[in-house]
Amino acid sequence: MIRPAVHLDAKGVGPARGRHPWIFSGAITRVVGDPEPGAEVDVHDPHGVHLGRGLFNPKSQIRVRLYTSMDEPLDGAFFAARVRRAIALRSHVLGLDDLAGACRLVFSEGDELSGLTVDRYARHLVVILTSLGIAGRLEPILDALEEALRPESITLRTEKGVGEEEGLVVKDGPLRGTPPTEHVIIQEDGLRFAIDLRTGQKTGFYLDQRMNRARVAAYSAGRSVADVCSYTGGFAMAVAKAGATSVTAVDASASALELAARNAELNGIADRLEIKRADAFGWLEEVAAAGRTFDMIVLDPPRFARSRAGLKSALQGYQRLNRLALDCLAPGGVLATFSCSGRVSAEAFQEAVARAAASCGRPLRILERLAQAPDHPVSTACPQGSYLKGFILAAE
Repeated sequence: MIRPAVHLDAKGVGPARGRHPWIFSGAITRVVGDPEPGAEVDVHDPHGVHLGRGLFNPKSQIRVRLYTSMDEPLDGAFFAARVRRAIALRSHVLGLDDLAGACRLVFSEGDELSGLTVDRYARHLVVILTSLGIAGRLEPILDALEEALRPESITLRTEKGVGEEEGLVVKDGPLRGTPPTEHVIIQEDGLRFAIDLRTGQKTGFYLDQRMNRARVAAYSAGRSVADVCSYTGGFAMAVAKAGATSVTAVDASASALELAARNAELNGIADRLEIKRADAFGWLEEVAAAGRTFDMIVLDPPRFARSRAGLKSALQGYQRLNRLALDCLAPGGVLATFSCSGRVSAEAFQEAVARAAASCGRPLRILERLAQAPDHPVSTACPQGSYLKGFILAAE
């Protein structure tokens, strides 16, 4: 049986030869055979030279996800081995196998498993699928996770828009074991957090900010702090533990703030935490109008740019948000600001922050540049995996 194949144009060859996992529809000159959605296909250059093998999706702009440069089957054993390798990195290299804690076990392109994300919260796993091909090979992946980790449950969560982008029909819900009926409690740097695995944003917690919470907290002792776009209070708990005199957690989500209040109780800091349900932009405008200031402000907004078309408005949004924060920051204050928009480069984000500073005449100095935690590794073949960027800045 002849395996279906796709042939690339000259521009598509370089990324594929460099093992970039995404082959877009515009790079394909022809398709040989009639591959079904999710089928294995060989990838060839314009001269018929074999470049690798991937999974085909005629409904996606990412027409092929390339998984190997070898002539090998993309079967259950292949994906199980990739899962085991990802787990070994977290355990043997990163030392993140504390079952009271949490970490990202599989990070899609960063672990050469494009379309698959797996997070561990204590003894429970959460899976996110963003690839039709991976979804069709989910059972051996779940088997590998169960064999390696013996979790109490594995739950599926979905991302907005993936169904349309991939032609993938999946619903949130249990996959294996018995999901928790209440919140899962995890530990991080001496703090305890209640996690909602069923309805919380992403998979329930911002695991990518784990190390950044500690870095931001290092500047917070003796300061009044506003944690804007706080979600369930990750930064708020960290700065309070580190000695902040007062902490205000601001978020638009009532359910997120309910968990923030519970986290404050779990960590014995409820007396220093003020909770405000509000839009970040509107709240900062009100604070500035009232003449109130904070010694430190943390900005960790949700993704502003979901596509290339939204890049300009996203950069304008970052500039405005940081300008508003600077209007509320006391002289000599510290600003910790983040962008999780993969479409926004670190350079473009820095320029947006610089424009915000210039617009209000507040010189800023970069003290630290921050990125996602190492359990969110970035493949050198796919730099797009480096999505989180942040700065800790000293303000005049």
